[in-house]
Amino acid sequence: MAGVFFSCSHADEALRDQLEKQLSMLKRQGVIDTWHDRRIGAGQEIALAIDKQINRDDIILLLVSADFLASNYCYDIEMKRAMERHEAGEAIVIPIILRACDWHHAPFGKLNAVPRDGKPITQWADIDEAFLQAAKAVREAAARWNKAAPSPAPAVDTSATSQLAPRAAEGPRSSNLRLAKSFTQRDKDRFQEEAFEFMARFFENSMGELEERNPGIEGVFRRRTAFRSCFDAPHALLA
Repeated sequence: MAGVFFSCSHADEALRDQLEKQLSMLKRQGVIDTWHDRRIGAGQEIALAIDKQINRDDIILLLVSADFLASNYCYDIEMKRAMERHEAGEAIVIPIILRACDWHHAPFGKLNAVPRDGKPITQWADIDEAFLQAAKAVREAAARWNKAAPSPAPAVDTSATSQLAPRAAEGPRSSNLRLAKSFTQRDKDRFQEEAFEFMARFFENSMGELEERNPGIEGVFRRRTAFRSCFDAPHALLA
């Protein structure tokens, strides 16, 4: 089953819901499973949940509109990561043009978009036909992905060979057989660098998402040194 990730501006949620309905048969057949940020549960970290899903799903749908292009989170974070995975062969990115906008010059402008000829869905006389074309594109992408996925290795019957293998002498032994591992100073430095970089990106992305979803809220993020970062808590802008 291929995982499908929706990258979509909240202004286009109604169109996204109509597209998801057109994908119902694919879900009933067990061909795909879908996810978007409205599936994030109460109390979950928004940025972490999105980051985990976009790095796991196999097909990423970019639901393109002027609002999508204007969204810092959709464009700079989700779309950028989607294209990185697409170019690495880790996922398939499909641009779906919802509304008329200047999308041809975006990084995904080189990809074959749907509906046919990149005509925005809202400009079709029969909007269901446009969504059906998108659903067919997802079905075809899922088939390509499943075909390219490596087949699981066949199980090996070890019953015969296990009878011939010599058995170790029964007797008392230690239950902890792990060998101690030593870490170099470079290992420790690398861990510290990666840990601080992860935390810095997490706070920076979370702050951007808060600003986007809450007009009037502004956060300031700055790095103090190579290994330490700090941020000012988001605060309401003065009128």
